[in-house]
Amino acid sequence: MNEPQHRYTAELAGQIETSWQDRWEADGTFHAPNPAGPWAEPEKAEGREKLLVLDMFPYPSGSGLHVGHPLGYIATDVFSRFNRMLGKNVLHAMGYDAFGLPAEQYAIETGTHPRVTTEANIVTYKRQLRRLGLDHDDRRSIKTIDPDYYKWTQWIFTEIFNAWYDTEAVRADGGLGKARPISELVDELEAGTRELVGDFAGRQWADLSAKEQGDYLDGFRLTYADEAPVNWAPGLGTVLANEEVTSEGRSERGNFPVFKANLRQWKMRITAYADRLAEDLDRVEWPENIKALQRNWIGKSHGARVHFTGPNGEDIEVFTTRPDTLFGASFMVLAPEHPLVASLVGEGAVWPEGTREAWTGGAASPKQAVEDYQYEAGRKSDVERQMDDKTKTGVFTGAWATNPVNGAKVPVFIADYVLMGYGTGAIMAVPSGDDRDFEFAQAFDLDIIDVISPVDGDGKAQAGWEGTVADGKAFTGEGVLINSATDGLDLNGMTVTESKAAMIAFLEDNGAGVGTVNYRMRDWLFSRQRYWGEPFPIVYDTDGVPHALPESMLPLELPEVDDYSPRTFDPDDRDSRPEAPLARAAEWVNVTLDLGDGPQQYRRETNTMPQWAGSCWYYLRYLDPANDQAFVDPAVEQYWMGKQHSAVAGAAEGTKDPGGVDLYVGGAEHAVLHLLYARFWHKVLFDLGHVSSEEPFRKYFAQGMIQAYAYTDERGVYVPAADIEERGEGKATEYFYRGEKVERRAGKMGKSLKNAVSPDEMYEAYGADTLRVYEMSMGPLELGRPWETRAVVGSQRFLQRLWRNIVDEETGDVVVVDAPLDAETEKAMHKTIDAVRKDYATLGFNTGIARLIEFNNALTKLDAVPREAAEALVLMVAPVAPHIAEELWKRLGHDESLAYADFPVADESKLVDDQVTCVLQIKGKVRATLQVPASITEDELKALALEHPKVVAATENGVRTVIVRAPKLVNVVPA
Repeated sequence: MNEPQHRYTAELAGQIETSWQDRWEADGTFHAPNPAGPWAEPEKAEGREKLLVLDMFPYPSGSGLHVGHPLGYIATDVFSRFNRMLGKNVLHAMGYDAFGLPAEQYAIETGTHPRVTTEANIVTYKRQLRRLGLDHDDRRSIKTIDPDYYKWTQWIFTEIFNAWYDTEAVRADGGLGKARPISELVDELEAGTRELVGDFAGRQWADLSAKEQGDYLDGFRLTYADEAPVNWAPGLGTVLANEEVTSEGRSERGNFPVFKANLRQWKMRITAYADRLAEDLDRVEWPENIKALQRNWIGKSHGARVHFTGPNGEDIEVFTTRPDTLFGASFMVLAPEHPLVASLVGEGAVWPEGTREAWTGGAASPKQAVEDYQYEAGRKSDVERQMDDKTKTGVFTGAWATNPVNGAKVPVFIADYVLMGYGTGAIMAVPSGDDRDFEFAQAFDLDIIDVISPVDGDGKAQAGWEGTVADGKAFTGEGVLINSATDGLDLNGMTVTESKAAMIAFLEDNGAGVGTVNYRMRDWLFSRQRYWGEPFPIVYDTDGVPHALPESMLPLELPEVDDYSPRTFDPDDRDSRPEAPLARAAEWVNVTLDLGDGPQQYRRETNTMPQWAGSCWYYLRYLDPANDQAFVDPAVEQYWMGKQHSAVAGAAEGTKDPGGVDLYVGGAEHAVLHLLYARFWHKVLFDLGHVSSEEPFRKYFAQGMIQAYAYTDERGVYVPAADIEERGEGKATEYFYRGEKVERRAGKMGKSLKNAVSPDEMYEAYGADTLRVYEMSMGPLELGRPWETRAVVGSQRFLQRLWRNIVDEETGDVVVVDAPLDAETEKAMHKTIDAVRKDYATLGFNTGIARLIEFNNALTKLDAVPREAAEALVLMVAPVAPHIAEELWKRLGHDESLAYADFPVADESKLVDDQVTCVLQIKGKVRATLQVPASITEDELKALALEHPKVVAATENGVRTVIVRAPKLVNVVPA
């Protein structure tokens, strides 16, 4: 039997889809007008509500897209198309996060320039995304590797470099603290209206040498170079970010050992914005769990900085959130990389009197014990060091410190559960009140002093309590202070809150500490020893003072090099240090420049920026990518991202709205670092007057992940999912690869798991519209969902029925009729319109599609489909399946694209049911149902219910009461 010539098949779908994609491109259908700048079309922008919808842009890998990648892209496309049909000026764009380690690693292996492979990957991505029919304004596509783009990345870096955070500056909202140009600080120092602080206190600015002035300003700049503990992978020859290190302390790429090392690196002073980054989360419309992740990463906590004294007078500063427990501090613990460790140990130190055997780690001297332990700790990642279920390890430094509140001598240990990245890198250990300290104390035979007691019913210390050692665990509940008194301070009997205040006052009065706020978040490490990244726009003079390049010298482009690889070392050589690839380009590194003081010799920075740099601000460049005078025209930024009234739920005034992208969609795996870094850059730009919005993303939506089954053989090696044979049914199903039984497991979709499904396969087998409908109908957008290729055919059948309702498969003729709707169809149509509008507006695409399928199925039962119903259905389908909708719209006699057609509006009078089902209960149990008019009154419904035979039979002895909830419920209680 021959297939009808005009059936909607994958082949026909492909022809329709590519034809409409060509037309959209030729007509510039999705070009969004700007109010100003190079693409100014104010007459098209004014008077229209705008909508800025963006996705987290992809990194173009060599394997191309799999069907899990487009989930968010399709969702934002549906939302954008729907809102464009509501008459809004919609900007939807896509770019490429194109710097990164994978392209560089490929270049190292093959000798091919990273740009060549990256550009080739982008071509593949563009083809795959275009074939999906996304409504991107193609003029606005950006690549972070283009010099015209990273010129502005470098310019923003110089703006941050040339800024400082003035904690006393008054913001427009009345709050204190904002970024100011560093030149204003210099002006104040020169005029003497601001005094020098720190090591330079008491001196005059004019008396400082140029190097001293440079060093002083570096202590204020929002980006600065400093010694920092970093993750060093000798086998890769580069420093890695924490997220690039596995929990086993190895590099994610290559599986090389990673060590902790102190190196001079560029940092961003993100901690200056810690409070604003935390507090302004209340102003954005984000999922609460994502806000919680950011708050936890920032980690704001109140406590005190306390000064213990080392054996040689060293000031060992600790931060504690529980200063009330100082009397219970029976030992101290420093991070293995703490700078004071070397001085505490000493070259010829021997184990002092009082050293217990468990403290030594079996070493002959403190120096040997500490060095051996530092080596082992350096092989572990921060994540591994923080795991609660691991055995506590550490060694005694051989030094004792003095507790400032009672003069007690406490042993000083190093242990890997303390990190330099939090607090001061040193803790006072109170084993009676902290689980980790308790475990450490028990493992190392350390004293445990109880200072908090459970309370009785009167709020007093609990009589007969034997203490934490007897309980076998730390006491971390609420209680009152015990064993906590010295001259001038008695905390015994106080609550925790009372004793904290009293202890902080005592410390401050005695110069032993100060109450303070601390943050878990540290300044952002911003250097990479790689070739394929944005060059820093920084040069160093002969004194080593850094200078930012002026805008006229930007972009600073990467030089051509013969070898893209950093120097690598023996993977276990922890004493090696990075040598960046750019350092070999001597003519590029050493230059003569005139920065305003005549030609002088300078040395360029040879590290490159991390991949985060380009992704911190790309959303702003979409707004004005043709502008070569500024990274964005202020009027354009104001139009697309400016503050609005009531933009955030509960915000009654525009001042409460921070502005930003109207909808930003991306995976939750980027919900902390990318969003946090972008927010930091944006707030600096806001403080310096370059943008009007205070936040980059007004609304963020975290999409779920498409998962897929993967299969492993008896060796645990993944085998191609596409070649799996299933045998049996239901729970008895078994899976085989080339005749050998394999194990099935659920997980991510990806090349390494050999279970990736390319969208190209779906385009060929079903068409892009079918893929779009399937992904949007799989479930709520925020949830993960399993991929099932066999289920895609269901979405294809929906589109085939839609096609048949309008087009004759044999002749290709339109079969709709110009006849009025019957009452039932009319009501179903308006109910569908009402529901779909609400679903599309709230990203509930799966339920919207279900309603469209239901209405489409209802139309198939009619002898002929009325034009009014057909056109309404096509318009509602258009956001999710735009190609078939455009084609059907054209065949229905419309010359213009439906991209700007009005989305149907429901007639509210048609949403009310004429008849509804009323539940009839007797003594609360359902006994019957009634079909009654929707407008029936309570008295009418009561009378009708009492006449029902079942009620009559049940109320022979009379009626006690009748509860009526017209029109849907009546409950009769017999006497």
